[in-house]
Amino acid sequence: MRFINELDISGKKVLLRVDFNVPLDGETITDDNRIKAGVPTIKYALEKGAAVIIMAHLGKPKGERVAKYSLKPVAKRLSEYLGIDVPLAPDCIGSEVEKMAADLKPGQVLMLENLRFHPEEQGKTPEERGDFGAKLAALADVYVNDAFGVAHRPNSSVVDVPYHSKKCCAGFLLKLEWENLGEALKDPKKPYIAISGGAKVSTKLGILNNLIGKVDHFIIGGAMANTFLLAQGKNVGKSLVEDGLVDIARDIMTKAAASGTDLHLPEDFVWGRNVDEAAGVCDADHVPNDGMLLDIGPVSIQKFCDVISEAKTIVWNGPMGLFEKPAFAEGSMKVCKAMAESDGTTIVGGGDTDAVVHKAGLQDDFTFISTGGGSFLEFLEGKELPAFKALKENLDK
Repeated sequence: MRFINELDISGKKVLLRVDFNVPLDGETITDDNRIKAGVPTIKYALEKGAAVIIMAHLGKPKGERVAKYSLKPVAKRLSEYLGIDVPLAPDCIGSEVEKMAADLKPGQVLMLENLRFHPEEQGKTPEERGDFGAKLAALADVYVNDAFGVAHRPNSSVVDVPYHSKKCCAGFLLKLEWENLGEALKDPKKPYIAISGGAKVSTKLGILNNLIGKVDHFIIGGAMANTFLLAQGKNVGKSLVEDGLVDIARDIMTKAAASGTDLHLPEDFVWGRNVDEAAGVCDADHVPNDGMLLDIGPVSIQKFCDVISEAKTIVWNGPMGLFEKPAFAEGSMKVCKAMAESDGTTIVGGGDTDAVVHKAGLQDDFTFISTGGGSFLEFLEGKELPAFKALKENLDK
């Protein structure tokens, strides 16, 4: 991998792909962490005398120009962080945009309008993406990818632009992800623990199959644990389950036992008849028929935290329960606190998990918090991300 500090970008135009897909309430940004995370690379490029052309997406406009998905609020917020004006181009390709890019001087920034206003950006095949990537690449001298959040997506701005650019590299945010996920997990210190939660087993099958046999302990919580309980022949009441994956869950438990990975499932739960209030605590063998399992219980919390306390490397994706509701947040919060207190390497990824950490106010107590959701999952699955592949294949330019 080649990074922006390894290239001479003085006097060059830099086309920077970022992940500024921030949540909005109307035109008000409710969480600008993704914008803040991209600022160091932008400032570095400006300090080195480059002109920076930023490209990003927002929401799911499905290839059409949708006013509510304009990047106007993002350009305004970025202007505030950089202390300079960041004009928003009327589009991301076309003659007017080409002129704005050509006129851009060193030390100036231009933001292109939402890439996803063009269906070619998310085309499934090279034919569907057409020459969109080539048109974007023609705007600048150097392409820099700093958008880990879309590193797993074969979008035109991620996989096509590097091939059409004169030079390409990764930004500092991508460098952090590469170092903390790739290097830290290449030869992790033992005991090595994976924690997985969230709603569905189906979204975590890749991680389970890749990490079982590599990790010493695998902790499973959240609604995905319900499918494993069902595979053990236990009643889960009205809890969320994936009936079609019961056999697969059983196979995973068998694989874990044979490979030396200790698989830890909850032994008790906080349950409710609705998602707003808890009805009580039950153990895994006595789940009420009308109950929903919505958080791990005190025995499970203690058991999981004991395992975490012994770890030297911990990777966490997915909450332990319906943490958005105060009645069912304790499991996620306690696991989060146990990780924060660990003296090992602690890595967190995924939007909901990131939300738990910030809700607990413990974001500064982790070794690394990944900015990617799907990219983080695919990285843990052992897949080569399209963004990394495209950058590596164009190193010789």
